[in-house]
Amino acid sequence: MAITQHELDRENAAFWSELCGSGLARSLGITGREPDALRRFDDAYFAYYPYLKSYVDRFDLADEDVLEIGLGYGTLGQYIAERGARYFGLDLAGAPVEMMRHRLRMLGDPADDRVVAGSALDAPFPSAAFDYVYSIGCLHHTGDLARACREVHRVLRPGGTAVLMVYNRHSWRQLWQVDRRRIAAAVGLGRAPGDAKRRRRYDRNAAGAAAPHTDFTSRTDVRLLLGDFDDVRVRAENFDPIRFRRTTLVSRERLLTGPLPRLLGLDLYVVARKAG
Repeated sequence: MAITQHELDRENAAFWSELCGSGLARSLGITGREPDALRRFDDAYFAYYPYLKSYVDRFDLADEDVLEIGLGYGTLGQYIAERGARYFGLDLAGAPVEMMRHRLRMLGDPADDRVVAGSALDAPFPSAAFDYVYSIGCLHHTGDLARACREVHRVLRPGGTAVLMVYNRHSWRQLWQVDRRRIAAAVGLGRAPGDAKRRRRYDRNAAGAAAPHTDFTSRTDVRLLLGDFDDVRVRAENFDPIRFRRTTLVSRERLLTGPLPRLLGLDLYVVARKAG
């Protein structure tokens, strides 16, 4: 039985109160929010996603109004703020909001009124309020990706730019981990993976539970979802190591420097411009 949007929002708020990136923090032995600890986390985060800064650095964000939706550990938000943007943040869960407020205080820019708890499906901001909207790995968890994209369009000013990341339905992970198992199940050679198991391959908390909801999207879907935008550019990024029977044949680091992420990357990074 399908749950209501209100119930999903409540489950999402509880799930994402464990900051996205907490697994990385645990692996680094980071438990606090001291500047040195967060710097270590951020260095490791950007090393793991070496392409991410380029989606900020290509724009001059100085004195621009920039909204980030889905705040996680605050790494990207702090980087945006450090580029001189007037930073605003939105997250359904309270813990990411508090983390981002903490980071901005450390930068000497207290912004409790600009970083708020709320839904990406009903953003508590006026229309045409922002020059840029960033949302990396958030909108596909809302339960209504189309509505979330409409909200991004609404809050952008004419000529504004959205930078979004959603999971790629046609990634190597989907083809290898999901589709091959479905084919095997269809011919009686195994069991198809359940939806929760599929979601858990992407996002899980310390207890091992999967994110409450995840959408997987194709390049064609992205262009349809962002049909109100004037210019939409999509690039696949990220890749799993290639393994066979628990042996790594090709490392993730090596794969990230080659062509495969462009073809079958885990994530679709979208840069979309609203008509001016």
